[in-house]
Amino acid sequence: MPGNAEPPTDPYAQMRRCLEIVEHALAETGASLANVVRTRVYVTDAAHAPEVMRAHGEAFRDVRPACTGVVCGLFDERWLCELEVEAVVA
Repeated sequence: MPGNAEPPTDPYAQMRRCLEIVEHALAETGASLANVVRTRVYVTDAAHAPEVMRAHGEAFRDVRPACTGVVCGLFDERWLCELEVEAVVA
């Protein structure tokens, strides 16, 4: 988060923020979410998965990348989820 600001507090809003960060990074390379072919979604508790995947599904409903979900700990305990993407730009 800019200036070490607090992240959103709920899983859905956190995934939306992750998606905004990814969209910005992709745009810097001339790409978009449409170029994403694979995602990895990390959650700190399986109970967060429905809300996290709701946000993921809204962003990728037309793209349909391969997706892996992992329940794990994160280094920054304020975060409930994390997103990793792979994109192909021809």
